[in-house]
Amino acid sequence: MRRAALLALALLTVACAGAPTPAPDRAHLAHPEPASGDARVHTYTSTRRGFATHSYVIEGPTGLVLIDAQFLPSAALDAVERAEAATGKKVELAVVLHANPDKFNGTKVLQDRGVEVVTSAQVAALIPDVHALRTRWFFDRYKPDYPAELPAPTVFGDATRQLEAGGTTLTAHVLGGPGCSEAHLAVTWEGHLFVGDLVSSQNHAWMELGHLDAWKARLAELRALEPRFVHPGRGPSGGPALLDAQTAYLDHVLELVRAENPTAKPDEAAVQRVAAKLRAAYPSYGQPYFLQVGLPAVFRAAAKTR
Repeated sequence: MRRAALLALALLTVACAGAPTPAPDRAHLAHPEPASGDARVHTYTSTRRGFATHSYVIEGPTGLVLIDAQFLPSAALDAVERAEAATGKKVELAVVLHANPDKFNGTKVLQDRGVEVVTSAQVAALIPDVHALRTRWFFDRYKPDYPAELPAPTVFGDATRQLEAGGTTLTAHVLGGPGCSEAHLAVTWEGHLFVGDLVSSQNHAWMELGHLDAWKARLAELRALEPRFVHPGRGPSGGPALLDAQTAYLDHVLELVRAENPTAKPDEAAVQRVAAKLRAAYPSYGQPYFLQVGLPAVFRAAAKTR
């Protein structure tokens, strides 16, 4: 593991309890989803301990579909139990949008409950390595509420396809490459677009891989789907303007990094200058400690394109 990542995760461990963030102190299920007012869409938000992660519940005529399986298995179960209590319907299907632990960690507890958990071949191929790394980062801190066993969603294929559950049909779009992860799904359903951490509304982005130019290409793919409502991995849902706001944020990060004449071995002082400028530019954004993890990778990637 990179030394910068080790340091950043040490800082994250300290910061999670007290960093300024719009995250709730208690998990909650919003019904209907506030931005759209659609009574068939529910938003579950974890606590700060689970990084204020959203899972969404789509209510079909006969059952429910869960989008993303949470960072903590206990939160995945909480989301299901709250949604089922609110609707009187059962969660039949869950979809993992990308290979980050806040999307897949709840896989097994959902499967044990009888929920089919699915993802694409591209995302599934990444989970073993990501799980191994994140287990080293997080297991001791969160045990026993962290999966020791490899999460293993069912693979539905490697191309965009329709999924049916709960008496309704949604489309799982296999996107064209990396972004905040190395592979991504997005789900559309009746004008709603569920994007995971490709959009971090009113939160700093998880940029650990440094793929900001590719990330902007993914946002362009999402824009082409012409959604009416966009549902991010964190922060408030909204309209397609959220895609533009995320693109502008990434452009701002790249502008600041390139102004520092980045090199393959990032200068720590330069990283901290950019982090400070981003915190100042977005003072109300949650997850500011994500900058410490992500910016060194952005510097390295920018150095390659100079």
